[in-house]
Amino acid sequence: MKTPTLLTVAAMSACAAAIAVASSATAAATAVPDTMLAAAFDHGGGPNVLSLHRLPVPKPKAGEVLIAVHSAGVAVWDASDRQDPGEGAHFPVVLGTDGAGIVAAVGAGVHGFKVGDAVYGTGDGFYAQYVTAAAEDVAHVPKGVDLTAAGILAVSGLSALEGIDDVLRMKAGETLIIHGASGGVGTLAVQFAKLRGVRVLATATTDDGLALVKRLGADAVVNGKSGDIAAAARAFAPQGVDAVLGLAGGEALERCIDALRPDHRGRVAYLYGIEPIPRPRLYVQMTLYSYISGVREFDQLNQAVEAARLQVPVAAEYPLADAAQAHQRMAAGHLLGKIVLRVR
Repeated sequence: MKTPTLLTVAAMSACAAAIAVASSATAAATAVPDTMLAAAFDHGGGPNVLSLHRLPVPKPKAGEVLIAVHSAGVAVWDASDRQDPGEGAHFPVVLGTDGAGIVAAVGAGVHGFKVGDAVYGTGDGFYAQYVTAAAEDVAHVPKGVDLTAAGILAVSGLSALEGIDDVLRMKAGETLIIHGASGGVGTLAVQFAKLRGVRVLATATTDDGLALVKRLGADAVVNGKSGDIAAAARAFAPQGVDAVLGLAGGEALERCIDALRPDHRGRVAYLYGIEPIPRPRLYVQMTLYSYISGVREFDQLNQAVEAARLQVPVAAEYPLADAAQAHQRMAAGHLLGKIVLRVR
């Protein structure tokens, strides 16, 4: 399996980065067209329902920015929404809950953003050349991250950092198992945990995944499918681990939770959407959580990204026209990082 691309400032010179951003900003600063291309679908179904549509460019409302999208993240919940868009869906549906690009216009009452700014954020409809998003759910791209990596940073980055800081409240010197560490959230969670001085035991299910999380800073690794998690945890933390971050479900997660310290002070955070959810334990703090976006949350994320000199693994890249292929690749599993749709 091909090693994922790790996108950092080290991967491109400051001059090249400046040229790329300036070029994109110049393109965005030109007149916004009336129509755009978007990867959308007219009815629910498999990946092949996704195709290019010519749609009107949305207009930013008060409190919103219009983004000329450079890249968008492909998430597992996109597949669920594609298969079952729900009774209230308005077709054609454009997927994509996070991405990055250049501000093309700003709505009334927006402060802190101007046309030409490189931004990333969360919202709806990032599988398109243009998207509107609430200004509070958008942030300037942090130093050290290019627009491709920024396209998959928002949801995964917020999920990772908030799991470490806000839910588990990890402290320097504590021990943590990150289960499912080679995916889009896990690869970032490893780095944020190490930034906080936490000792990390990471699980992954392939040799490439184990090598990746080790390279990203994990202190110890174990194969979550074929390895002996209990033995690895005992060797890593003989008195039991302080916390578990669950990013994948199943029996392997249960074995990770069994490795918690026995004094009723262990804690578990597991991300919304994993299946099956872990069974409850008496005297164990178990928290189901999802990311929260906002000005404060993005400020904290940007600070952590820059302090950690974050590496953002890109599992694969597809052009917007090949969104169906991107979904087929996602369904195949074993992704190291997250899939990116290249829009520009």
